[in-house]
Amino acid sequence: MQRLIEKLQALPDAPGVYQYFDQNGRLLYVGKAKSLKKRVKSYFRFSPALTPAPNLSPRIFKMIHETKNLEYIVVESENDALILENSLIKQLKPKYNILLRDDKTYPYLYVDFNETFPRIKLTRKVIRGSNIRYFGPFPSAAKEIMDSLYELFPLVQKESCIKGKKACLFYQMKRCLAPCEGKVTPKEYAQILDEAIFHLKDKQKLIEKLQNKMQEYAEQLRFEEAASLRDRIKKIESVQIQSGIDFAKMENLDIFAVEEDEKQAVLVRLFMREGKVISSSSTLYHIDKEKGFDRSEAYKRALLEFYQNQTPLTASRIIVAHDFSDRDSVQNYLSKKFGKKITVQHPLRGEKRKIANLALLNAKELLKKRKNQNRIEDIIKSYFHLQHSPYRIEAFDNSHISGSNPVGAMVVYENGKFVKSDYRHYTLHHKDEYAQMKELLTRRCESFAKNPPPDLWIIDGGETLRQLAVDILQSHGVGIDVIAIAKEKHDAKAHRAKGKAKDILYSAMGVHKLSPVDEKLLFFQKIRDEAHRFALQFHRQKRQKESKLVELLQIDGIGEATLKKLLHFYGTFERIKKSDFEELKQLVGEKTAQKILEHFSKHDLNLL
Repeated sequence: MQRLIEKLQALPDAPGVYQYFDQNGRLLYVGKAKSLKKRVKSYFRFSPALTPAPNLSPRIFKMIHETKNLEYIVVESENDALILENSLIKQLKPKYNILLRDDKTYPYLYVDFNETFPRIKLTRKVIRGSNIRYFGPFPSAAKEIMDSLYELFPLVQKESCIKGKKACLFYQMKRCLAPCEGKVTPKEYAQILDEAIFHLKDKQKLIEKLQNKMQEYAEQLRFEEAASLRDRIKKIESVQIQSGIDFAKMENLDIFAVEEDEKQAVLVRLFMREGKVISSSSTLYHIDKEKGFDRSEAYKRALLEFYQNQTPLTASRIIVAHDFSDRDSVQNYLSKKFGKKITVQHPLRGEKRKIANLALLNAKELLKKRKNQNRIEDIIKSYFHLQHSPYRIEAFDNSHISGSNPVGAMVVYENGKFVKSDYRHYTLHHKDEYAQMKELLTRRCESFAKNPPPDLWIIDGGETLRQLAVDILQSHGVGIDVIAIAKEKHDAKAHRAKGKAKDILYSAMGVHKLSPVDEKLLFFQKIRDEAHRFALQFHRQKRQKESKLVELLQIDGIGEATLKKLLHFYGTFERIKKSDFEELKQLVGEKTAQKILEHFSKHDLNLL
């Protein structure tokens, strides 16, 4: 939940599309917003805890209750947000989007230059063709724009006009040049069509021409036609002619953009399928001041690592927002890997430049968000006089009941989020907490060669355990900072039992008794609580496993040697439970095998 709160607080005041996910990563909802910050926050109430806003409909209230994660894509305009929302809903079919899940898409206007006298037509389906040009898509006013072009320019008005051999009413109204009678050549017609396309691409020019026509109708006292044009102009004014996130070329593109500031870099990946942006992902990197940052190296590593396990490659080409020194080498490597020509392109203009700029826009927004998150890390560095801002933190805790089944846990917090893939748990062998923590930290230090040390250690404990951690680090030649967090001790046990004991921080600077709402204390509590949760989870698993082991040992004829043999052969208790009688008989004998199967049948254990 803390992760969701942080994402909500960092939302940009910019147009875009947002996506809600449940605890299993399932997409719940896709929405668009003129301001992501205002729109998304309106779904939630933040005090006293994060809950769905009370004014939501029952369906949306249920959706927000299920929401555990949030992602978003920033775009240049509200119109682009509308188009991207429509595309994502139709392709991903989220659980709570029910109105836009049909197969209809926003319409395009297109011109087929294979025709002798091409017309401007409307379609919802993009057809592959080398000599077909598309404009749009248009969330609204597509037909109004098309009708305006036919009213302003003497184009072929109907399909039937070409098939006929005699000029029709449109010629008499001066709205067609009668190519059916050969009154205009294809070359002359092409010049008129070019002018119409020019106005199709330039909304302001089109509106100016329509306003002149409206004035002409008014002067001729054709007020009904003038009013009709006025209404049409209003509709056209509200639409965006060009979109930066929807191409009518059916292309599959992977787009990469790298942006950096003095402290960090971000890699954004956009994925376009059949001309539509369908998803995005990002990765944040901490910049080492001494080593600096090499953007060319970042692009090279990003492409090589991303496509290492991608089989087959579905994108027709790869777009990068910046050129980089090894682009040709990477292109050749990927071509050999996938057995076909792969193009890694750095566009300077046109539609592909627009989509590269969209990826850069998202990268810049992520950097802005991280600057705000880094603020607390910089505050902690300054307040506790740390050597470095704690971008990567490891927190440790252990768990046991009266010394039984002791376990240790390490959680990792990096660049503003928990990195669960780097979590580790340890089975410990000592009974008292001091010895357990010593064993846990020593084992972590012994793995520094494989997994380098972080910027900061957080220990669940007081000054004694903090000093223990410092001594262990120094004995391994490592000098990272250590901060401990523990409950304040009271003489009256009841006072602590009621949950009134405050957390105290211990650092090299001394003891820190901070306000319960101090953001520094809240930061350490969040990480400590995650370490405690992870340690407790592993301890419960160990206890459950031991209880099953004890239960099996109670079966007559099964001793430790037999149990070890079973576990060595089957690996888990669940496999023992599902084992075949003949197989068991070969392993432990017929009599013991019969007892084991009878035991499972009788107790129906929920084994691990």
